[in-house]
Formats: sequence, structure tokens, C-alpha cells
Amino acid sequence: MKLCPECGKSPWPFVMVLFLAGVGSFITWLTLTYSQVEAIERLGGTLFAFVAIGGTLTHYVLSCMRRHCRHGRNPGAEQRQGAAR
Repeated sequence: MKLCPECGKSPWPFVMVLFLAGVGSFITWLTLTYSQVEAIERLGGTLFAFVAIGGTLTHYVLSCMRRHCRHGRNPGAEQRQGAAR
């Protein structure tokens, strides 16, 4: 999934993905700690949550950035999509 050069320059969407994945994995870690799970299982669950949340959000962000690009890479594409609906 390629982005236009203008959309690919901004790091902020990806910083937001890392932040949200970090918050989600921290909540997972707290929940597993409260459940008195062993340290290795807690670490594995936290890493799994971080990768799952980060991967899902990264896919979503890339899809949205590609879909809503307004830098004129493909002029008239929005008009054709609107007419097809």
C-alpha cells in the first residue's frame, strides 16, 4: 500500500498509533498483574496486545491516508467514485 510523497512525510499518525498501542498494552499489563499471572505470561500477553493493537491501527491509518489523499496524485478519482455511488 503506497502513499504519495506528501502523505508519507508526516510522522504524527504513526506516533499516535504507538501511543494508543502503548496505552492498550499498559492496560493489559495492569489487568494481568491484578490477575496474579506469572511474569513471563504477563510479558507475553502485553507484547501480544501491543503487536495486535499496533498492527490493526497501522493498517487502519494507512488505509485511511491512502483513501483520503488530496494531493492530486490521481485527479478526478473522487468525482468518478462519487458518480459510481
